[in-house]
Amino acid sequence: MPGYRITYFPIRARAEPIRLLLADQGASWTEDEVQLNDWWSGKCELKKTAVFGQLPQFQDGDFVLYQSNTILRYLGCKFGIAGSNNQENALIDMVNDGVEDLRQKYSRLIFIEYDTGKEKYLKDLPNQLSPFERILSNNAKGTKFVVGDKISYADYNLLDMLHCHLDLDPKCLASFPLLSAYIQCLATRPKLSTYLKSEKRNKRPITPKHK
Repeated sequence: MPGYRITYFPIRARAEPIRLLLADQGASWTEDEVQLNDWWSGKCELKKTAVFGQLPQFQDGDFVLYQSNTILRYLGCKFGIAGSNNQENALIDMVNDGVEDLRQKYSRLIFIEYDTGKEKYLKDLPNQLSPFERILSNNAKGTKFVVGDKISYADYNLLDMLHCHLDLDPKCLASFPLLSAYIQCLATRPKLSTYLKSEKRNKRPITPKHK
């Protein structure tokens, strides 16, 4: 079966950085939606065969991958956006791991501690965002991407996490001028801008708790 295919729930969440990457790189893809109730009730047959019992599933023709960060790295290599040398490769991977740490904390808040922990989470959020501000400042004084002279798969992952936090608190980047400018800069990329404004993207909630 030719082409790219994403199998995931009808939300953004962990599939969204993959979509951002594909859209910005000019790639088309199809989607199979799995309803959350079917997944958790065991009605979805895919859950029995999915590696680690998780989604998203990504297909590149007959090649099948699971684990969202693995999919990002795979596409990063395929589209030539995984670094131009070993050092850049490692730095991009480091940033992506940092984004994953933040995503884990964000997910814990949304799914477990939202009603009791939101205020504490937002109070500590500047400490979580500061490393990314510093990373940007160390690369062309924040005028480019997280690493090097061209976009990488880690940029799409970071962009998605920043969008998630702006939804949580629209003022959360007020003290981070480089991150604020970074989001605006990425939004001017023509193909990415088209996707960000698309009805298909905007009808999907960020998580099941964001209706």
